[in-house]
Amino acid sequence: MKMTDLAPTRLPNRLRETQRLLFIAKHARWTGGLHADDGNHALYHREMRETLEGFGVELLIADSYAALFDRPAADFVFPLLNRGGFFNSEMLLPLLCNQHGLPYLGASPIVRGLSDDKHLTKLEAAARGVPTAPWALFRRGAPVDVARCPPARRWVIKPNNSSASWGVRDAHDRAELAQAILEIHALDHDALVEPFIDGSDIEVPVITIGGEPAMLPMMIFEQHDPTQLRTYQEKRDLVGNVGYCIKRFDDPAIGDQIADYTKRMADIFRPFDYGRFEFRVDHATGDVRLLEVNLNCNLWSEKLFSRSAVAAGFTHVSLIETIVAESMLRQIAPTAQRNAA
Repeated sequence: MKMTDLAPTRLPNRLRETQRLLFIAKHARWTGGLHADDGNHALYHREMRETLEGFGVELLIADSYAALFDRPAADFVFPLLNRGGFFNSEMLLPLLCNQHGLPYLGASPIVRGLSDDKHLTKLEAAARGVPTAPWALFRRGAPVDVARCPPARRWVIKPNNSSASWGVRDAHDRAELAQAILEIHALDHDALVEPFIDGSDIEVPVITIGGEPAMLPMMIFEQHDPTQLRTYQEKRDLVGNVGYCIKRFDDPAIGDQIADYTKRMADIFRPFDYGRFEFRVDHATGDVRLLEVNLNCNLWSEKLFSRSAVAAGFTHVSLIETIVAESMLRQIAPTAQRNAA
């Protein structure tokens, strides 16, 4: 896996001039500020649309799954409608693309499901010697026996398929734990339970360069209070008090360990175009554990992925162009197109 001296990939003129790109996102047509419920996610979708408009490709815009119910007049799809308001919605757009034989950005539906299901990702990690926190999974409709949960002073309970900490909560005793699991089931999600680790999250953005996975610089959400539970409201800028700062992670010993774990995990999901590999470092012990893998993660210029790319010498525009170009080159007459680039 590449780690240094990364150069952006340009979209070849042959693709720029011939491919019709369909961008699908919930707020693809957004023109305002923060959204009342989705916060900065609306700004993110707006920025992505405006960035793609600058590429000189013929761009089609849609904001619902219906755009793919029939085959659209497009050659390539950029799907960002990941949270569609129903269980496993992140897999629907790739499935519809497969139905029509349309190339699309990101991983295949079954790989998306593998990464979005935190329980399955943990099983993959365990099979490859990558440490994770002990956990228990409670599928909706199955019995809830909290005796199955690993021992802890405090637990974190989260929807097994959520993103941006949506639905996450904590518990300090078994009664609170059982209640939290039932609350997540009431949201129509499976529940994952882990011991809460006092520490900070370390994120490893991975893109594709020259057809191979490439790590961008590691970043850390350095907690002002290592015991604080990061929330959806914080991540979407819906509250004013954010209890962490984002900066480059520069501990060489832990960094080497995380790089090794990331290489092992990235190989499971290839090809995935782009994704973020998330770890938790225990401030007291220095132990590192995999949290989850987020394919098709947030690429907004204000978020961690883009900040990491800037540290590697990319602009936000060149980051997005690289991701799109590499995916197109992989799928649309790959050999001929790369030779013509």
